[in-house]
Amino acid sequence: MQGYVYLTENDLKRAAKFLGMTARAFEAKYVYRTRHQMRFRKPRDKQCPFLEKHGCSIHPAKPTQCRTFPFWPEIIERRVTWNRAAGYCPGIGKGPLIQIGTALEIAEEQRRAYPELYT
Repeated sequence: MQGYVYLTENDLKRAAKFLGMTARAFEAKYVYRTRHQMRFRKPRDKQCPFLEKHGCSIHPAKPTQCRTFPFWPEIIERRVTWNRAAGYCPGIGKGPLIQIGTALEIAEEQRRAYPELYT
């Protein structure tokens, strides 16, 4: 999968605390910030500095973008994008059924967390 892992200020603070770092030290080591957004620096060999073979190494403090996936507005608003995501997301179609109302609430959380991506 291509793209970046975007962060909110709260995501940054939560991940830093989880790793026992100050927010400033965490940002200096792991974050790329522009005027309008911030994201994890992308290692050459993987999508995210915390993505390991067994999964997310900061799972309890993972960013909102990761926590809300696959219930992003651009995925759940069209059946074709949902079906495409099912091709690369092993969790779609597994586990307990998520009601559409819940999926829409999660999508709205994603939209609120990253308004610059949804304007």
